[in-house]
Amino acid sequence: MSTDWAPLTEELQIWARQGRTLPLWWRDDDAVSPSHDLDRLLRLSARLALPVHLAIIPAKATAALAQIDGYVPVVHGWSHHSHSGQNEKKAEFGEHRPMSALVSDADLGLTRLGELFGARLRPMFVPPWNRIAPTLLPHLPKLGYTSVSTFTARKTRSPEAGLVQINTHVDPIDWRTSRGLARPDHLIQNVAAQLIERRTGHADPNEPFGVLTHHLVHSEEIWEWTEALLDRLLSTVAKTWVHPTPQENLP
Repeated sequence: MSTDWAPLTEELQIWARQGRTLPLWWRDDDAVSPSHDLDRLLRLSARLALPVHLAIIPAKATAALAQIDGYVPVVHGWSHHSHSGQNEKKAEFGEHRPMSALVSDADLGLTRLGELFGARLRPMFVPPWNRIAPTLLPHLPKLGYTSVSTFTARKTRSPEAGLVQINTHVDPIDWRTSRGLARPDHLIQNVAAQLIERRTGHADPNEPFGVLTHHLVHSEEIWEWTEALLDRLLSTVAKTWVHPTPQENLP
C-alpha cells in the first residue's frame, strides 16, 4: 500500500524532539466467538506487544471465546440491538428507552461477562455504536463499572464520580459508504490533527489515544493500514496503555 504518512511523521518528530509520549490503546468491537479473523487480530497484537481490548457482546458471547487468552475483555453493551426509530441513528443505550431497561441491560452485560471471564474482565462499558444516554452514566459506577468508552476526544476525564472516560479516536473503516478503508490521507491528517491538539493544549494529553477496529469486517487494506499506523506510533512516541484492574488507578 502506497500511502503518504508525511503529516503524521512530521508531528511525531515534533513530539520526539519535545520529549513527549503518547499513551496508546487498542479497542476492537463486536467479538462473540473464536474465528480466523480473531486469530489474526491476536497475532498482530502479540507482534506489536500492544494488548487489544476486545469489546464483547455479552448476550452472544460463547464459552469458547473465554478459553482464548491474549486480549483484555471489556463489556460491549448487552445484545448489540438497536432500539432507535427508523430514521434515527442506531443506539442500544439511547435516551429513547426507559432508564430501568438501560440499567438492567448494562447490569446484565457486566454480570454475564463476569461469569465468563472472572478477574480477567475489565469493568469498562462500551455502548454499541458509541452512543449512550448521559442520564445512564451516574448508574454505571453503582453497577460496578469504572470506565466508559465511546468515540472522539473526551470532554472531561470523569463525567460522573467513580467513572473515567477512555475514548477511541481513529476508526479506519468508511462506515457510511464502502465499509472498506476510509481515505488514507484523511485518516492520517485526522490523527496528526488530534496530536497537534494535544500538544497545543486543546485536548487532554493524558487520555489514552485509542485506535478502534472491528476485526470481523476488515478488508485486507484495513488490516494493512491499521498495522502500519500502530507500527509508526509504537516505534516513535507511543507507550502501551492497558486498562487497569479495578484496584488500580485510571488515567
